[in-house]
Amino acid sequence: QVQLVESGGGLVQTGGSLRLSCGASGSTSDIDLIGWYRQAPGKQRELVAVISSSSSTTYAVSVKGRFTISKDNGANTVDLQMNSLKYEDTAVYYCYAETLVAGRYRFQYWGQGAQVTVSS
Repeated sequence: QVQLVESGGGLVQTGGSLRLSCGASGSTSDIDLIGWYRQAPGKQRELVAVISSSSSTTYAVSVKGRFTISKDNGANTVDLQMNSLKYEDTAVYYCYAETLVAGRYRFQYWGQGAQVTVSS
């Protein structure tokens, strides 16, 4: 089991910056992938950025070049630096972790969500 707790987020004007942080606890040594998804009102949850255990990163096209994901293995945290924010970045951002157990079983975990609101 992995527990995820987000912090950060809030209200920012268009063009501004915010930083989200997610702290993981529990079976953190099993985490194979960790990162962020978001869900805007009336839309499906979508991938924002994830980073693998080998530090390979994947970004949504819409955020590439503006958002940066990073992790601190020692502190069991993953951050999302969001720059040049746009109105359409407004959403609830969820921390996500995927564990790999015994080399074959994958489990998914979600944080409670953090609201990011970008005013136009």
